[in-house]
Amino acid sequence: MDAFAGLLDGPRARGAFLIRSILAPPWSLRVEDRAPLTLVAMVRGTAWVVPDRGETVRLRPGEIALMRGPDPYTVSDDPATPVQAVIRPGGCTTSPAGEDLCDAMSLGVRTWGNAPDGAAMMLTGTYQVGGEVGGRLLSALPASLTLPAGAAGASLIPLLCDEIVKDDPGQEVILDRLLDLLLVAVLRAWFSRPEANAPAWYQAQGDPVVGTALRLLHDNPAHPWTVASLAARTGVSRAALARRFTEMVGQPPMTYLTSRRIALAADLLRDSDATVGAVARQVGYGSPFALSTAFKRVHGVSPQEHRSARA
Repeated sequence: MDAFAGLLDGPRARGAFLIRSILAPPWSLRVEDRAPLTLVAMVRGTAWVVPDRGETVRLRPGEIALMRGPDPYTVSDDPATPVQAVIRPGGCTTSPAGEDLCDAMSLGVRTWGNAPDGAAMMLTGTYQVGGEVGGRLLSALPASLTLPAGAAGASLIPLLCDEIVKDDPGQEVILDRLLDLLLVAVLRAWFSRPEANAPAWYQAQGDPVVGTALRLLHDNPAHPWTVASLAARTGVSRAALARRFTEMVGQPPMTYLTSRRIALAADLLRDSDATVGAVARQVGYGSPFALSTAFKRVHGVSPQEHRSARA
């Protein structure tokens, strides 16, 4: 597993909020759901994405926008159109005055809007929870980004259009995986663009030495790695690996491994009932005490306190 794939384990959809919006002008949606990551694909018509902070962007058919939360933003037919609906946490939709609009604007299975034949149609997928592993990935993204039509995931959008309106058994799982595929395609395309200023860990994956070391650390983070054992596997001296890894990734190999292990532990504590001892073994610590010490040094709380706070 490469570093990019490992980081995508964080924002993996689990019952993601997915909806198709069909709208006739004038329309304006204020998004205040505080979601860590939202993807919007414009199927037909146009829309304006207006963040509270940052540049206003126009979305055309086939274009995809990605918004990193929790900051609110507005999507509308025109930046001057007054807000007509507010999207709140959990996908609850109200008028600006707080009146519930979910039933009044329902147009069928996972479809919402003000007109069944509206000129604008867009698909929205929202990741509700950000994992600790995904934190490194999310922090590498701008508050919002836009990709032109055909740049990434173009073949997935028609498939998602077809599947989003179905209510068959297992449909939620299918939609989650389609959203994940689209997200991976968008992120990969974004990081390949010059303006993305891709983070050091992403660029380092192409290096024959550091890229190999990163894959080894991500494939088996519980292994008792040392700089010497990593150097032996990558075919360079210990000093050469340490220097090259630090220059390209921005931190020494063992520091990177520690952050990876602690992030994995945080996710396991959040998403499973495994004991602290079991989590410690899974991420490469010899005892619950060793994990607790390292975890508290990074997060300022013990693993148990972290789990309680998340609950």
